[in-house]
Amino acid sequence: MGGVGKNMLDAGFREAIVRIVGTNGYSDDIALRELYSHDIWSKGATAEFVVAPASTMELSGVVAAAAAREIPLFPRGGGMSYTNGYLSSTPGGGVVDFSRLSRIVEVNAADMYVTVEAGCTWDTLNSALAGQGLRTPFWGPLSGISSTIGGGLSQNNAFFGAGVHGPTSDSVISLAIVTGEGDIIRTGTAGADGGRPFWRHYGPDLAGLFLGDAGALGFKAEATLRLVPAPSHEDWASFEFKGRDACADATAAVARQNVACEVFAFDPNLQRVRMKRASLAADAKSLANVVRKQGSVFGGLKEGAKIALAGRSFMANAAYSLHFVVEGPSNAGVRENIACLKRICETHGGREIENSIPKIIRANPFTPLNNMLGPSGERWTPVHGIVPLSQGSATWREIDDLFDSMQQTFDRHDILTGYLVTTLSTNGYLVEPVFIWPEEIFPVHEASVERSWLDRLPRHPANPEATAVVAEARRAVIDVFKRRGGAHFQIGRTYPFFETRSPEARALLMTLKQALDPKGIVNPGALGLAGTNARLTGARSLTPTDKEDAP
Repeated sequence: MGGVGKNMLDAGFREAIVRIVGTNGYSDDIALRELYSHDIWSKGATAEFVVAPASTMELSGVVAAAAAREIPLFPRGGGMSYTNGYLSSTPGGGVVDFSRLSRIVEVNAADMYVTVEAGCTWDTLNSALAGQGLRTPFWGPLSGISSTIGGGLSQNNAFFGAGVHGPTSDSVISLAIVTGEGDIIRTGTAGADGGRPFWRHYGPDLAGLFLGDAGALGFKAEATLRLVPAPSHEDWASFEFKGRDACADATAAVARQNVACEVFAFDPNLQRVRMKRASLAADAKSLANVVRKQGSVFGGLKEGAKIALAGRSFMANAAYSLHFVVEGPSNAGVRENIACLKRICETHGGREIENSIPKIIRANPFTPLNNMLGPSGERWTPVHGIVPLSQGSATWREIDDLFDSMQQTFDRHDILTGYLVTTLSTNGYLVEPVFIWPEEIFPVHEASVERSWLDRLPRHPANPEATAVVAEARRAVIDVFKRRGGAHFQIGRTYPFFETRSPEARALLMTLKQALDPKGIVNPGALGLAGTNARLTGARSLTPTDKEDAP
């Protein structure tokens, strides 16, 4: 990056930034800087300042001022990265906090699009749209109570709506981007004078350049997403499988039908953690939301009674479980589709069980982020990859074999592993191993987990030996996906994107970076691209063995 040290952050720079964002938009408080210099997995170099613009024009001014002094800026949305998405490896930069750039700019029900500022959370957007009977096709990750839409566009997301509509990027129409020199680019039909952001494909698709870019090519200021009518009917199903391969194959078979808006599976370990982590108070709140969501007193009491009677006993001895949700404009269509998917699961040896889990998740989509920690206050971190549907089962098996070979080491350090598997339309099979182990927590956990929950959990001392084992296992999982030609969300500074591209693709990426960010100040190091003054170089993607990525 641009070789900037603390000496460059003089009073003149601070005064220039405060003139743009006001005193409420600039901070050099050490506690805030430390908080914003962690993600869920690791700590970066401590930021020298935090700046929080409250409009696109303020963001533009901040970037221009930083570019003039070659001060690197690192964009932070909800802070849910586990891949060093916004962390610096060297001191001297600042964090751009998007929490004030969070308005819903326009809901256009006539033309079926919504424009939001990048710091708007998925929870905020969905709450605003719910009263109008509208929704975006993809409508958020499980962390949507905190995760921002701009962060999702940089990193991409899976989950709500993705089973049919694909990840975040597939719902985007237009973007407003602030380049590394402070210029503003609007994509699609919004790029014309007086143009409206109603259509993405007018000439080359410039929006696509900035989707999944790990925030390396420009700062997302605004995004316009498609709208669809909120489905009026939904149904849920859950199946248990005796073996991993049967569950994995059934997951792919369900995804190929393209009718389940969410498809997700758990292994026995992760299911036990979910059961252990949940509390009676959470159960009661979740049940109340299920009852309220049903649309009628009778329907609500009926579904609530099913969950209450089932309790947690139906998963007490669960093997591998597969869950899915079907939604649509008519009850008959939903029932027909879910019946088709049930037959597929039965063909693969599945046994239908109580559908409490998908029912509760749909009624409580954006819950507090207490699952950032294990049920006994342990640290938690995932790693993931995306492969074709046909390779899902074999990939899951290969990672399982890897973990079996490491099991004695895992046991010695009290490291628990588990899996979440989900699908992306009819093309992507996402396997996400997770690790839970005793380790001290970070400021981001203190700030994100509910205090009432956090206060009940034990605290663990620093445990670098166990964390080094987790880092080794994460790296080995990434190698599995690399060998299989897999893809990743949240590329950040961890997944091997740049180094796995062809020379021609690397050259094009370098050209784009140079044109959009000639000073190399936009999240340098992300996507495997680093800036050194006006000259840009490809930087290998960092892995947990690198000093700057060590927790």
